[in-house]
Amino acid sequence: MFPFSKIEQAAERIGGVVTKTPYAFAPYLSEMSGCEVYLKKENLQITGAFKIRGAYNKIASLSDTERARGVVAASAGNHAQGVAYSASQFGIRAVIVMPESTPLTKVDGVRHFGAEVILHGNNYDEAYAHAVAYGTEHGLEFVHPFEDDEVIAGQGTLGLELLAAGERPDAVVVPVGGGGLISGVAAAIKHLDPSIEVIGVSATGAPAMRQSFEAKRPIDTTSVRTIADGIAVRDTSPKTLAYILESVDRFIGVDDEEIANAILFLLEKQKLSVEGAGAVGVAALLHKKLPHLVGKRVAVVLSGGNVDVTLLSVIIEKGLLKSFRKMKLTVTLVDRPGSLMQLTELLKSLNANIVHIAYDRTSTDLDYGDANVTIHLETKGEAHQNEIRDLLHRHGYLSQEGH
Repeated sequence: MFPFSKIEQAAERIGGVVTKTPYAFAPYLSEMSGCEVYLKKENLQITGAFKIRGAYNKIASLSDTERARGVVAASAGNHAQGVAYSASQFGIRAVIVMPESTPLTKVDGVRHFGAEVILHGNNYDEAYAHAVAYGTEHGLEFVHPFEDDEVIAGQGTLGLELLAAGERPDAVVVPVGGGGLISGVAAAIKHLDPSIEVIGVSATGAPAMRQSFEAKRPIDTTSVRTIADGIAVRDTSPKTLAYILESVDRFIGVDDEEIANAILFLLEKQKLSVEGAGAVGVAALLHKKLPHLVGKRVAVVLSGGNVDVTLLSVIIEKGLLKSFRKMKLTVTLVDRPGSLMQLTELLKSLNANIVHIAYDRTSTDLDYGDANVTIHLETKGEAHQNEIRDLLHRHGYLSQEGH
């Protein structure tokens, strides 16, 4: 079992530096899931994610001599900012190796905290190998994102905060990638109240830790593909798997469609910007993956909020289509003066708001003299969209819908 004393020491070290994030009741999610749900909002942490807890504790635990040499880490996002911010608090050098494909906003976020950024490799694994080699060559202390007891202890302080915030939950739902967060949180919770169920949630596109949990042995995967980049870990850490097998009761997966729905739900109903990794617990409740929790008090960890705005815009657009608030139609009409106006007048009669029109008369599948008009509409629900379809069909328009 992971030593609880290390988590207590970590809580003392990070006090006054790391934010004690809100832990609040979520009425709408509770109604939808049938549970009494509380959200631990680590998306509101200083750096936008829980990673600062472990990073700061690790650096604080180093000797003066070790800290003076500086630190190095590999990350494409949250761990990078956690290490950079923590190093700035001690006034020491920090070098972060990030994959070359890392978005500029994340690179700028790390530099904002004073760290040096090296862009290297096509993925995290290549960046990690370079960071280890660079640290050895330059005498820097390596700060691992999850395979380190001091990092795990720092993440475990979240569990202490959660249980101290109010009435104790029957279950705690935690996102899982490399396993550092759930290792620490589960250790804290099981020490203080072994009756509380600890549930891990991963993305089905990054199944290594879930498969390892089920098999009770480390299983690596050849690739990962998920919008939850914060938990997109390819290989299983034997260290964190051992802790997870000791303290975690259940492990489930959610797919990208379910994660995207949760991100949009949190944005609309909770007014919270949460990244894919942070939203997996909510996805599990929204999509009824944990039916045994109905009627129980459930704490869900929102582990981070550093969502890529480009991805968020795609999620919003798809969400509007799925919820019948947006509609895309391609209509074939005769290419002559007034044809487009007749079509738009029909749509106007049903108060369908046109937000975009594209006109194509050169497609090879069109008859000469015809044109395809693609229209994006704002609509008022499924019944409204059915009215639009019926009206167009009654007036002889051939149409197809885009998604």
